[in-house]
Amino acid sequence: MFDIIKKQIEWGGGTLTLETGKIARQATAAIVATMGETVVLCTVVGEKESAVDSGFLPLTVHYQEKFYASGRIPGGFIKRENKPSEREVLVSRLIDRPIRPLFPEGYHNAVQVICTVLSYDGVNDPDILSIIGTSAALAISEIPFTEAIAAARVGYKNGEFTLNQSKDLESSLELVVAGTKDSILMVESEARELPASVMLKAVMYGQEAFKPVIKMINALAKEVKKEKWKFEIVNHKELSKKVNSLVGKSLNQAYLEPHKQLRYNLVDEARKKALSELVSEEIAESAVRTEFNSMCYKIVRNMIVKEKRRIDGRNLEQIRPINCELDLLPRTHGSALFTRGETQALVVTTIGTSQDEQMSDDLLGNKSDHLMLHYNFPPYSVGEASALKAPGRREVGHGKLALKAIAAVVPSKEVFPYTIRVVAEITESNGSSSMATVCGASLSMMAAGIPITKPVAGIAMGLIKDGDNFVVLSDIMGDEDHLGDMDFKVAGTKDGITALQMDIKIGGIGQEIMEVALDQAMKGLNHISSEMAKTIEKAREEASPYAPKIVSIQIDKDKIREVIGSGGKVIREICEKSSAKIDIEETGKINVAGVTAESIEIALKMINDIVAVPEIGKVYEGTVTKLTSFGAFVRFLGAMEGLLHISEIANERVENIEDVLSEGESVTVQVIGLERNGKVRLSVKSIINGGESGYESSSSAGSTERAPKDKSSDRSSKFSRKGRRGRERGSDRGGRDEGRSDRGNREDKRSGRKNDNSDEGQKRRRFF
Repeated sequence: MFDIIKKQIEWGGGTLTLETGKIARQATAAIVATMGETVVLCTVVGEKESAVDSGFLPLTVHYQEKFYASGRIPGGFIKRENKPSEREVLVSRLIDRPIRPLFPEGYHNAVQVICTVLSYDGVNDPDILSIIGTSAALAISEIPFTEAIAAARVGYKNGEFTLNQSKDLESSLELVVAGTKDSILMVESEARELPASVMLKAVMYGQEAFKPVIKMINALAKEVKKEKWKFEIVNHKELSKKVNSLVGKSLNQAYLEPHKQLRYNLVDEARKKALSELVSEEIAESAVRTEFNSMCYKIVRNMIVKEKRRIDGRNLEQIRPINCELDLLPRTHGSALFTRGETQALVVTTIGTSQDEQMSDDLLGNKSDHLMLHYNFPPYSVGEASALKAPGRREVGHGKLALKAIAAVVPSKEVFPYTIRVVAEITESNGSSSMATVCGASLSMMAAGIPITKPVAGIAMGLIKDGDNFVVLSDIMGDEDHLGDMDFKVAGTKDGITALQMDIKIGGIGQEIMEVALDQAMKGLNHISSEMAKTIEKAREEASPYAPKIVSIQIDKDKIREVIGSGGKVIREICEKSSAKIDIEETGKINVAGVTAESIEIALKMINDIVAVPEIGKVYEGTVTKLTSFGAFVRFLGAMEGLLHISEIANERVENIEDVLSEGESVTVQVIGLERNGKVRLSVKSIINGGESGYESSSSAGSTERAPKDKSSDRSSKFSRKGRRGRERGSDRGGRDEGRSDRGNREDKRSGRKNDNSDEGQKRRRFF
């Protein structure tokens, strides 16, 4: 039934297996890629013939993770996978970027790639496996694909490079590199301020490491023996001449205009002229557009390579003019406007508490992030009027790159226990908006008082390659990105690189070009950093008055449940009364956050009252919660309750407690006894008498001791004689009153207060 072909090698500390012929046999090609116990199904489907020439390659890539792959059921109300997660979007881009340049020029038939994670072992990350599986599927398919690729994840630890160890928290580098056996096509990395030389070596190490995988893919394709589809490349030489004759001079003149919108207007006029005069029954509109774009491509590239002049008049290494401003938005915690040429980012930083962390639930498990960066690209930034949509793949990718760039300098949660959200609004765009986001993020975080170790800057580099000759451009603008061969983004501090991303539109580049680009990028970063330093060099000492402040205290772990309360009632009331936010860690560390110092103080006092232990002889402010025939229960120290016996209210005999006290009344009491069962004895009389009461207590024994009778007192006095438990009595009948008090206790227990003798019942925590 199955014609299975399988190849496997030992690679990266495990066994890599590629198999075809068993699953998804109706797809153009399908590969089941396995590493350890991680399994990914990679399928490709292509159209053999296209009814309409779209003028571009309609390639779509979808990476999807199934929760069953790790033995889990999706959380939330809907128990099935829904829209793509941020991670799925990012991995989809990771697969797309290295394969797109390897489809032959002129091939415009639709191709769809779907990678589905079927099993995940928690060790072997499926993203690298998906790139390899996709490359193998394209290699064995009939779809025209020029050369097999592979990918590897490179780490850097203790001066040594590591291969495919994505979970190593001690590594100072996480770099994904993809390419052919001879050239590099894609790089995506996050680093902790590493030198450019180390980054370059890491890229070359990764390329050398994945060569055995490419060899295996080629062997698999050779055994499958599928012939590639033939496709016709239409020769438009005559049409090209007509386009050149009609609008060539206009286009040359347009690309001398340094201002983007004026230049675009001139190019649009030339395009409309070409379409109106050349489109006919014999010549399709798509053909005219293709030749027009080809003309733009040639003009810009010739100008840069031969004349060494750029569209806006800069030299090859020159950075556009930079302007930095802070505190444009008065009620935000930190704001900055970073402008570089015609690219502008308004970046805002907001500080929150641990309750504001980003929670995510995906194949890798539940996690929370205290640092977020969101990138928004509204249509007005490029002078367009179009529908506002949810963030797309581009926005997600740019935001993630900027996040990687700043992560290395942001303090850990232990040092800075706040949640940080950075939002970049791209208000103008003419290239390098993601790197403008990096610069603006550094400025706004410093303005917000976040103690980042160093400012981070970012720059986008470009490449024009003509045969063996090449030119590297610093700080590329939009047209140079669109019409060039490379988009090479580098972010870092004065001490090293924190993020690097490279995409190639041609068949790949070698070590020489990368070395030149990195060296030139570091020079550009130093210039940008110095311009930023003119506005702000380091984080402000004080945060915005509108930002929350956090105070941390440590309590006994056994007291955590008392602070939280039953069902969270206690902590909720603290938050409501203080307007503070409270986070309790398992270690007993409590973080109290509030916008005002008063808010924090109220919350801290309430917490301290709850966890405090009453001390004998100490005076507390309390509130009467209940009246009984034998006394009153008084709440103090937050939720602690004690008994104020009727005999301890005044020196005079109190016949009816309601004559002197009422529920809800504030009263000052002194602790005169702590019993083994947790009961607390209180007194008002002892305060009146200067700290002396009829009760004495042994704090070391934790029990109430009976005080001896005062034999020197005047026994004829009505209030001077003391009963068996130190109670004031006017006659020998006082003992029977005492007994009735005890019976009152027993009656109260029978009426429902059976927990009064337990630790929690007597303390009577009031959970809020």
